[in-house]
Amino acid sequence: MDRQEKNSEIDTRKRLEYLAWLLDSSIRLPGGFRIGFDGILGLLPGIGDTLSAGLSSYIVVEAVRLNVPGLVLLRMLLNIALELFVGIVPIVGDLFDFGFKANERNIRLINAHLEAPARTRRQSRRAVLMVALGLFGLLVFTMATFIALLQLL
Repeated sequence: MDRQEKNSEIDTRKRLEYLAWLLDSSIRLPGGFRIGFDGILGLLPGIGDTLSAGLSSYIVVEAVRLNVPGLVLLRMLLNIALELFVGIVPIVGDLFDFGFKANERNIRLINAHLEAPARTRRQSRRAVLMVALGLFGLLVFTMATFIALLQLL
């Protein structure tokens, strides 16, 4: 990697870190807890969480440009999806949104990949596998519950 590419990567990382900070931690509340504009947008019924997910997706697009591998990108998308879908639930979702901070998690994933790619891919593979197993378990549970309810009728 030549000097110009390295400077471009550093500039991109700084810009993304600033965006993640703005979205997740830029507003300090009494007691030291920090929230960002992502959580505030999430308070808008209907459109807020979608807008937040759109802004969060920009970080993933930039991660693609930084050659972050697919498994890590998938893990980043799962962070955004989790924040989006839980954020839809009134009150509890908003509180989750303030605490989860998907954008800062995704910045940590980008930085971890750029510093230790093999370890980050391995950890991402494990995380994606756990999510897949969890979703499969949820599907099996839902089907078993549905069958049990049908037998009761």
